[in-house]
Amino acid sequence: MTIPPFSPLLDEPPPGERGEFEYAGLPGCRDEMIAPSGTFREHWQPFLKALRDLGMPELTRRWHEAKEMIRENGVTYNVYGDPRAMDRPWQLDAIPLLISSGEASYLESGLIQRGRLLDAIIADIYGPQRLLRNGLIPPELVFGLSGFLRPLHGVAVPGNRYLHLYAADIGRGPNGSFWIIGDRTQAPSGAGYALENRIVMSRMLPEIFRDCKVQRLALFFRTLRDTLRGLAPRNRDNPRIVLLTPGPYNETYFEHAYLARYLGYTLVEGGDLTVRDSRVYLKLLGGLQPVDVILRRLDDDYGDPLELRGDSFLGVPGLVQAVRAGNVAVANALGSGLVETPALMPFLPAICLHVLGEELRLPSIPTWWCGDPTSREYVLANLKRLVVKPTSPGKRFGPIFGNRLSDQQLQNLTERIRNQPRDFVGQDQLALSTVPVLSAEQLEPRHVVLRGYLAASDDGYSMMPGGLTRVTATADTMVVSMQQGGGSKDTWVLAAGPVSRFTLLSSTVQAVELSRGGSDLPSRSADNLFWLGRYAERGEGLVRLLRGILVRMTEKSGIVEVPELPSLLRVLALYVPPPSPTIESVTQQPFAEAFVHDVLFDDERPASLTSTLRTLLRVAGLARDRISNDMWRVLSGLKFPQPPALDLPNRLIEEHEQGMPELLSEALDEMNRLIGSLAAFGGLAMESMTRGQGWRFLDMGRRLERAVNLIRLLHGSLVSVGVQEGPVLEALLEIADSSMTYRRRYMSSLQTAPVLDLLLADESNPRSLAFQLVALAEDVGCLPRDPSLPGRSAEQRIVLAALSTLQLTDIAVLAADTNGSRPKLAELLHQLMRDLPVLSDAITQNYLSHLQPSRHLAAPRP
Repeated sequence: MTIPPFSPLLDEPPPGERGEFEYAGLPGCRDEMIAPSGTFREHWQPFLKALRDLGMPELTRRWHEAKEMIRENGVTYNVYGDPRAMDRPWQLDAIPLLISSGEASYLESGLIQRGRLLDAIIADIYGPQRLLRNGLIPPELVFGLSGFLRPLHGVAVPGNRYLHLYAADIGRGPNGSFWIIGDRTQAPSGAGYALENRIVMSRMLPEIFRDCKVQRLALFFRTLRDTLRGLAPRNRDNPRIVLLTPGPYNETYFEHAYLARYLGYTLVEGGDLTVRDSRVYLKLLGGLQPVDVILRRLDDDYGDPLELRGDSFLGVPGLVQAVRAGNVAVANALGSGLVETPALMPFLPAICLHVLGEELRLPSIPTWWCGDPTSREYVLANLKRLVVKPTSPGKRFGPIFGNRLSDQQLQNLTERIRNQPRDFVGQDQLALSTVPVLSAEQLEPRHVVLRGYLAASDDGYSMMPGGLTRVTATADTMVVSMQQGGGSKDTWVLAAGPVSRFTLLSSTVQAVELSRGGSDLPSRSADNLFWLGRYAERGEGLVRLLRGILVRMTEKSGIVEVPELPSLLRVLALYVPPPSPTIESVTQQPFAEAFVHDVLFDDERPASLTSTLRTLLRVAGLARDRISNDMWRVLSGLKFPQPPALDLPNRLIEEHEQGMPELLSEALDEMNRLIGSLAAFGGLAMESMTRGQGWRFLDMGRRLERAVNLIRLLHGSLVSVGVQEGPVLEALLEIADSSMTYRRRYMSSLQTAPVLDLLLADESNPRSLAFQLVALAEDVGCLPRDPSLPGRSAEQRIVLAALSTLQLTDIAVLAADTNGSRPKLAELLHQLMRDLPVLSDAITQNYLSHLQPSRHLAAPRP
């Protein structure tokens, strides 16, 4: 069907008089905003009028704020091979794609039909296989593909429905016709990004969003949530539903965490689940809890290494058996990826007539499967103008455009197709329509593909009134891929009548069951929070120490004038071991400055500041579904200097007097900002997190690391008695953030014993070692354990022993000077430094060990 162009409004400014919003499409392609006459399409005109009223300067200002919101919200997309990896921000454009209500109705009708058809095909192939017997699908197209999972043949699924969430990539040709470019049936991605795009754009252009009557997305997600709840084989009133992700290195991991939070599900990896007696259980700190429904985001064959793919580390061993026994529902059903192959497209019109008794409403892009001899010869004869794609998504090569190949490359491709014809399909190259994107404060055309979504419902399917619109990276390519630099847009489906105000947020008048839960913490989440606390405190301790060093390096002319600086540099060497064989070498100028420079800026050096902060951000990303938006914004906003590496030490020896002081002065300003950010994170952790198990593990990580930092600080500065110890004591109090308390108690008299008392034994000082051990004792006492076990747990015994040792210590004995050293202090610190790693290991062993080391059940696939 061809959608006719709309008549323009009379008050539209003529071409050439559109001012700062001047725009033109590409020749030979339909433009979604501009009609062939050069006028704006009717359904775009209210939006563009509002945009003109807003003005380009204001649009640009709001767009900069929107991009900052994307960064603060941590919206990322992992482009494989990109150096930024998990830190690469999601690419969203400021101009949405507008779809009229008439176009949306047409797409909805075609997509629902297609969803019903593909669901029926899957049910038949894994059931009676009538389509194969009747010759409507070639058997080799099914049994010759890796997508057909033989262990699932004959396995019943709830309601005989396989597709609970379906997506299709839709393109539009030059004449306005819609074409299906690809089907996404096993684990459709992008719905979460579409939702995030909507949130950003509705906040960026709230008045335009309202006036244009844009349909909302919440009803679609409610339908999906209701459908998943109805799949539960038991406990349907309150089923446990989890979202199964391949893990944080997957390209769309942000979306997995985002959807889990939005829908209220637990985000899990394969190692968080286990199968016992044909039932799937979630590993929680307090034991195992049964899982009723799994919304999966990993490919079919990775789901079960026991029966499907033996080299998978991502799945759940025994999952197929649990599905076979009817004890768990999986959405989409395992095996549904079979119909994603483009080789099925040529057969869909006939299958649709046979199964549904209807003509296929939304046609597929013309496709020829090379496994059919006639089709193969057509592809080879027209290779120059076609696009060649793999039959199976598992074949890892991208689309090959025949018109871009040399004669030799065409010959090589011809030989590949003749040798393995079933592995290839040929498709017409569609001149995709274009849309405007905002680039450098002007509108430019880009080719566009819309991914539309269906959610299963009791009476069929419901279409998302929107979708994920993706655009090409440049105007001269037809490859729409986020992995190749493409971007995205919000998709506005315009309502013909009133817009629904439904939201997934609970009604203020709806009665809910009161709960103070918080015990349903998977061990993997506890592990992430534990290490988030450790790295946050490790970063803060290192920054405070560096600030103390930088203050002294920049305010005085040399180490000779700062007697406490060698002690602080020795402490820094305990944090970050220096490359030289002896610690003493770092106390000599200019090697001290070289060492500090490396600790500040060398991302390749383990435990350096930049390395520590990057690890902190990476761990925060793993715990994204367990920390608040404010906590995430604080961490994602961490900034630290990245100057080019100096040629050290040779260049530094010659030029340190000119360049290094200025560099270190700038770094000092950064340290002050970093301390503020890390302190804000700690404050939010203390004041905003409920005291559930998640907070306990975060707090234990912080307390353990702060205790280790303090032990290093005291050991490196006070075990050896210096000639001028007053400046050292002053620096200790400053770095430990206890100067004010000391001055209030002791005025200006600096002595070792009261400093040690304040930093070691004072349980009222939040920065003291005793305070950390008391807090750890409380935390480990609240951890879940078998009540039938007698006595205290291993971690309780360790922390209580360490606390008792500290409480029974005589501070005066610790401070005593014995021939230039303090052996009793050294002995105590060594003992505590041995106890704390043992405590960490005990917590890890009892609560954070997820599973036995994974082993392949089969040889890796080539």
